[in-house]
Amino acid sequence: MTLGPEATYDAIRHDVAARVVDRDGLIVEGTGALGWLQGQVSQDLVGLEPGAAADTLVLSPQGRIDAAARIWRRNTERFVLEVERGFGSALEGRLGRFKLRVEAALARTALRVVECRGPNAQASRPDGAAVVAWPGLQGWDFVLEEGDVAPMLPPVGDSAAFEAARIEAGIPMLGRELTDRTIPQETGTAFVGGVVSFTKGCYTGQELVARLDARGSNVARRLCGVLCEDGAPAAGDVVEVGGVAVGVLTSVAWSPGFRAPVALAFAKRSVQLPASAVVAAPAGAGRDPVRAELRSLPLLTG
Repeated sequence: MTLGPEATYDAIRHDVAARVVDRDGLIVEGTGALGWLQGQVSQDLVGLEPGAAADTLVLSPQGRIDAAARIWRRNTERFVLEVERGFGSALEGRLGRFKLRVEAALARTALRVVECRGPNAQASRPDGAAVVAWPGLQGWDFVLEEGDVAPMLPPVGDSAAFEAARIEAGIPMLGRELTDRTIPQETGTAFVGGVVSFTKGCYTGQELVARLDARGSNVARRLCGVLCEDGAPAAGDVVEVGGVAVGVLTSVAWSPGFRAPVALAFAKRSVQLPASAVVAAPAGAGRDPVRAELRSLPLLTG
């Protein structure tokens, strides 16, 4: 039996809940796999042991985000890159454009990932699972390739509650907050610190990321949380402060904790947080403006 949204949210905050989600995967295998990937991703893979995993970004030469992925090192020569469903083809194309005379093969695959969240999650963490440490939330993820058997799961929860917890923690998602318009530092130092190495050698897109880091990571916009008072806001709605548009909602969910909608949005750096705001739907959408507050992330820390 699957827990309902409120019971799932309560379990995520006070006990433990799990879900299984579909992901796209890309297998990189061969004697040259490590060296080539090391020059393509923002994370340092040299110290990644077989059986371990690391979150990373794949950047364009201009330093914008082509993909956000988790890399699972299966053995010395085999790596599995996990991305959100629907982005495997784009990742394959991006990596393939930079694959010249490399002793490594690329192959698409379908993955399933067990996601477990909650203060009691570590008691059920299986060997080979990646530890997840979100602001205010602990947990683990476990990737399943074709033929793999899922570990014994804690209570299975509702995906809407997992989405609310992600938004409250301020974790950006590929295809929502992370697009080819996004500069890594716009997502905040907490996220960047987990996906970017500032001590490894050169990789595609490093120049902009390193330059911004040297200058204090000052960017024109930053990822913020939005707590709405009422209504039914949606991704794409405009956030206004003092009658001036300062950002656009990228992710929205109902929060059982706040008893209100919560959202993420990139807002202009000039906005002083917290700030009273109005969330306005596009013309013709037929929805009234929603009162809201623009806040620093995370929205909830425990």
